[in-house]
Amino acid sequence: MTTTVLGVIGGSGVYGIDGLENARWERVRSPWGEASDELLFGRLAGVDMVFLPRHGRGHVHSPSSINYRANIDVLKRAGVTDVLSVSACGSLKEELPPGTFVLPDQFIDRTFAREKSFFGPGFVAHVSMAHPVCPKLKGALAEAAREASIKCVTDGTYLAMEGPQFSTFAESNLYRSWGCSVIGMTAMPEAKLAREAELPYAILAMVTDYDCWHPGHDHVTVDQVIRILNDNADRARTLLKRVAPKLGPKRMPSPLNIETTLDTALITAPEKRDPVLFAKLDAVAGRVLKKV
Repeated sequence: MTTTVLGVIGGSGVYGIDGLENARWERVRSPWGEASDELLFGRLAGVDMVFLPRHGRGHVHSPSSINYRANIDVLKRAGVTDVLSVSACGSLKEELPPGTFVLPDQFIDRTFAREKSFFGPGFVAHVSMAHPVCPKLKGALAEAAREASIKCVTDGTYLAMEGPQFSTFAESNLYRSWGCSVIGMTAMPEAKLAREAELPYAILAMVTDYDCWHPGHDHVTVDQVIRILNDNADRARTLLKRVAPKLGPKRMPSPLNIETTLDTALITAPEKRDPVLFAKLDAVAGRVLKKV
């Protein structure tokens, strides 16, 4: 039997999880550099959980300075089997007011200043991102939201921008014309790296404001965002407590077969693979590298 180890990446305002049994903070080292913070290990509703504050406790990392590769790598090293991401975002649709929770099933990546892959020169791999969100995880989040009477939209497209500045008016309207639902700064390359590490991934996007396209939100301020963010964070923690028992200690595989993604992704011939990069991939790609 495979045991569920639920990894939670907490976004702005979510720097810990209440109610964890045997909770302990522990530093996990990564060959990809320093992760955002220590990992919080514990058990919630009979399920092992590992929590990582994406920006570090006290919010010390900007969206562009986060070491996304190290974050995913340390979760994999900690034995995590599934990843739930919690992320603050802006709304690009009138019907998604501040306070709404959204479960996007698609992403558009507009980031440009971040390392987006564990692979590269000397060891090339291409993974599919056609369906970036695991329906098993998204379904558990949606069911937990219904039970907690939390307004939650169960589909949509998340536009990931570089930041740290908010959008221009022209950019905001461009993204609306593309049909995007929400805009944020951290889901990419996080989701891509989770897929390379064969970790099923889903995201809880918490709307803190209308983006600047909205007449009442053309000057988004940090104070405005934080007021909604704190309320969202409380409800997010409530939701996460309900998600754990739905996944249960006995793990069910992703219906997308994400756990075997790398079986068809590695393209560099074994004799041509860079040994230094090969060694750094021991956690995220260890399952397939052991076969070489």
